[in-house]
Amino acid sequence: MIHSSGGINLIIRPEKHEFHPHYQPYIDLIPSGDLIMILEQQIEETLRLLEGLTEAEGVRHYASGKWTVKEVIGHIADTERIMAYRLLVICRGEQHEFRGYNDESYVKQAGFNEQTMAWHMKNLLAVRQATIMLMKGLQSSAWTLTGRANGSSVTVLALAAIIAGHERHHVKILRDRYL
Repeated sequence: MIHSSGGINLIIRPEKHEFHPHYQPYIDLIPSGDLIMILEQQIEETLRLLEGLTEAEGVRHYASGKWTVKEVIGHIADTERIMAYRLLVICRGEQHEFRGYNDESYVKQAGFNEQTMAWHMKNLLAVRQATIMLMKGLQSSAWTLTGRANGSSVTVLALAAIIAGHERHHVKILRDRYL
């Protein structure tokens, strides 16, 4: 939902009917407020957390069968790209439904461990900057547009919130289990 206050749009959390219940834990991780500002602050915090990690730390697993730090970072970037693409397509009026994607397969095929930590940080920043520019260019009416993904309705606002919450979810895992 979007409220206008003194000519400034304050974007608040999406309502439950705006997204599939699977995404509720991600939505719960973000505060109410301007999602663009939240995304700008988040990337700074995430990059600060990752700076200084060695290549050896980047390929560390916290448990057998779990992704490495590099794979988690790559997954965050891939998911943001996918959600931002969905956001773009909905804003531009396309009506097709998006299928889900297999994140395990994406990570397996990506070869994230072959990239340097510096590459991962630059990639994550580039993806976030593109997402923010896309969102800054939206008309205020676009935030309530609805599309379909994974068999459910989803709004542009919900996709933006999912991007923020998904990153926050994985950064918490990085802090708690890897670092």
